[in-house]
Amino acid sequence: MKQKPQLSFWQIWNVSFGFLGVQFGFALQNANVSRILSDLGADLHSLSLFWLVAPIMGLIVQPIVGSASDRTWSRFGRRKPYILAGAVLAALGMILMPNAPLFVAIMAPMLFGAMILAFMDASFNVSFQPFRSLVSDMVPASQRNIGYSVQSLLINIGAVVGSILPFVLTNVIGLENTAKAGEVAPSVTWAFYIGATVLLGSVLWTFIRTKEYPPEEHYAYRGEDAAAIAAEHQQKTSIGQSLRNFFGLMKTMPQTMRQLAVVQFFSWFALFIMWVYSMPAITQHIWGVEAKWFDPDYLAQVGAVPQAILDAKGAAGDWVGIIFAAYSLFAAVFSVFLSRLADKFGRKLVYSLSLLAGALGYFAFMLFEPSNAVEVNLLITQVEVPQAAVYLLLPMVGIGISWAAILAMPYAILAGSLPVSKTGVYMGIFNFTIAAPQIVSGIFSGWILSAVFDNQAIYIIMLAGVSMLLAAISVGFVKDNEEA
Repeated sequence: MKQKPQLSFWQIWNVSFGFLGVQFGFALQNANVSRILSDLGADLHSLSLFWLVAPIMGLIVQPIVGSASDRTWSRFGRRKPYILAGAVLAALGMILMPNAPLFVAIMAPMLFGAMILAFMDASFNVSFQPFRSLVSDMVPASQRNIGYSVQSLLINIGAVVGSILPFVLTNVIGLENTAKAGEVAPSVTWAFYIGATVLLGSVLWTFIRTKEYPPEEHYAYRGEDAAAIAAEHQQKTSIGQSLRNFFGLMKTMPQTMRQLAVVQFFSWFALFIMWVYSMPAITQHIWGVEAKWFDPDYLAQVGAVPQAILDAKGAAGDWVGIIFAAYSLFAAVFSVFLSRLADKFGRKLVYSLSLLAGALGYFAFMLFEPSNAVEVNLLITQVEVPQAAVYLLLPMVGIGISWAAILAMPYAILAGSLPVSKTGVYMGIFNFTIAAPQIVSGIFSGWILSAVFDNQAIYIIMLAGVSMLLAAISVGFVKDNEEA
């Protein structure tokens, strides 16, 4: 079997560089969509339901795009056309999202925001899935750990800048960070415009700088017959047959993929809770804002919201960007060492301990309560926040470590167990293990928050900690074929 050539560091960098922009957009979404929807009128119970569109779009889009990219060979490449198309559509969604109030004549701003969120997520997934497969296509097995670690590094660089951007626009540039009911803060609006630009630019870099292998060469590297696979791809099948083939692949998925699915369920269940409820959790628990100020019915009764509440929500929303940037920064740093640690101690051990660090990070949220304000020097500016808000940076170390591992280790373990002709579709199917736990979390976490925790959002973060702990334990049951 012909061996894939070793890639230089910068070739590996170029293959994954577009991930920086895609994650830049995802970070803006993760840190600010709950804030946007809350300002547009969503209550705490509804937030997780609105967020359901994200995993549902992934569930629908990624297997379709994965299968299509397996069969696509054009003069522009195999995966790259999908990556670029998804980036263009995602950038359009990012421009429209903060402008939901402008479309009030057509439909309710909150409904428009939910629709654009679905459109944005579908577009992100069109880019994301082929990017995963592109790394598998281009990087030889001996460089797979470093390939996915570089990918994780770039993802987290994008996430750091994307998460912190609204804070910078407020505290350095001077844009307003508060919004009246039914509006979106100017700092968030401009952050989305900048994010759309970065997304397109970074994806174009990968599109231009990476040359995919032609079919004959690609299949030769994997010891498969290019002509036979091309003939298989040319066979037209009915929709019914395609569905039967798809569910047949689900039934015959590699054992390693099934075992990783359990780990993925618990880890992504926890992540979804963090993305949806960090803003209300720290607003309530650190800034001391009562849960009633997140209830649209109560807000309608009182009329004008006190300026102190608006200021606290704005400051807490900005600080969510800071702590999200912090965990992404710690993840980026850990990514530098991740491949070496995995090579030395084994992927499973590193993966499990990383998830344990994330669980401890979630549990640590509970340790910090409302406190006196202090001046914090963030190098780019100084800001006054509660002392407890500063302490929240400590749990982000553990969460960052777990995030780096979640982005790299499952794919590094999985890639060695997949047949080359179906890598794309199996990677798409593997996205079920990301989307399904988020859907379950979206359906039940809002109900749990209101019915069990009386809308005290800090307790739903503790539930995330329990879920991440179960993920760490589940890694022990995964079989890594290459390490074995």
